[in-house]
Amino acid sequence: MHFFNYKGAELYAEEVPVRALAEKYGTPLYIYSHKTLQRHFDAYDQAYRKFPHIVCYALKANSNGAVLRLLAKRGCGADIVSGGELFRALKAGIPAEKIVYAGVGKTEEEIRNALKAKILMFNVESEDELREIDKVAGKMKTKAPIALRINPDINASTHPYISTGMREHKFGISIDEALENYRLASGLKNIRVIGVQKHIGSQITKIDPFVDALTRILILLDRLNKEKFDIRYLDIGGGLGITYADEKPPVPADIARKLLPLINGRDITLIMEPGRSIVGNAGILVTKVLYLKKGEGKEFVIVDAGMNDLMRPSLYDAYHKIVPVARKKRSMIISDIVGPICESGDFIAKGREIAKVNRGEYLAVMSAGAYGMSMSSNYNSRPFIAEVMVNGKTHSLIRKRGNYEDLVRNEAIPGYLR
Repeated sequence: MHFFNYKGAELYAEEVPVRALAEKYGTPLYIYSHKTLQRHFDAYDQAYRKFPHIVCYALKANSNGAVLRLLAKRGCGADIVSGGELFRALKAGIPAEKIVYAGVGKTEEEIRNALKAKILMFNVESEDELREIDKVAGKMKTKAPIALRINPDINASTHPYISTGMREHKFGISIDEALENYRLASGLKNIRVIGVQKHIGSQITKIDPFVDALTRILILLDRLNKEKFDIRYLDIGGGLGITYADEKPPVPADIARKLLPLINGRDITLIMEPGRSIVGNAGILVTKVLYLKKGEGKEFVIVDAGMNDLMRPSLYDAYHKIVPVARKKRSMIISDIVGPICESGDFIAKGREIAKVNRGEYLAVMSAGAYGMSMSSNYNSRPFIAEVMVNGKTHSLIRKRGNYEDLVRNEAIPGYLR
């Protein structure tokens, strides 16, 4: 559920016409709905309200400071995968004791900064990483709280690039080797074992993979309990999908109804790491039609948003619904909607049936709140685009549009070239 809807012929973001925002802030433009973000976080918090839990939002989906601040004010934690995300989470007011740190390639400096901040725990992905955390913690004369990320070898039935829970993936420790690695961790003097974590992928639209993965993890948890491990946290990851086209994913309450009976009665705190399902449908990308072009057997709608602004279609061949900001009676055309980047892979949609548009009109790329701005780049020396948050009738610029000076701000010309 989101708050981007037509009122008459005009697309609105909550109570504000999208066209007015495009005219004020320019395009391309990301627009986020405060009410949608709030609603989606609350859906998780309410679904698990009868069990001790922490909702740790996955910053990789969208790390804008205003988005993080909104979630922090509602009691949200953070799932981070870099030192930069740790910095962003703390700056937004997310308490360190609600931060979990995942990722396969944590550096010594990142580990040190996380220990200094006193985060809740590291989700450890390999034996080498475990030993590195032990070494860094020893130098700091502290104990590092950790969970092991366990790969349960579950097929999440999602795009292979965003599936993470099978044996062949780079993420986590094989469930067959989990007990051995927990025993190793317990013998390291600067490590404090407090949790178990799993995450099987992203954009998952069925309940069964979540149930199957948790069932396998609970067998491991029972073995750990028998060996007197003090496991306080069970981190079930994230991965719940959203509607991009015609998907009908479950809502958090649907999954909770299946998972909670499996863990009721256990003295443990549940952690979940939603990202896309909180922010995905809470954002749209507005783009302006620059040119129309007839090609060999097809038409092109050339817009001002490129693959550097929204990578998902080029990277995953991902589908995003595209609608006109001003709805009129129009004939339909089959077209490629493409950007200005000098790559054949620069497209938002290919072979898409859309309402015929004119130069200068605006299009809205729906469900663009997750992995949109967070994956953007300055490719082709294009400045980062602006972001706006709408709350009812008010709207605020939450990221200024970049300029050309920003592109060279951190560059330096060596003396021998002057």
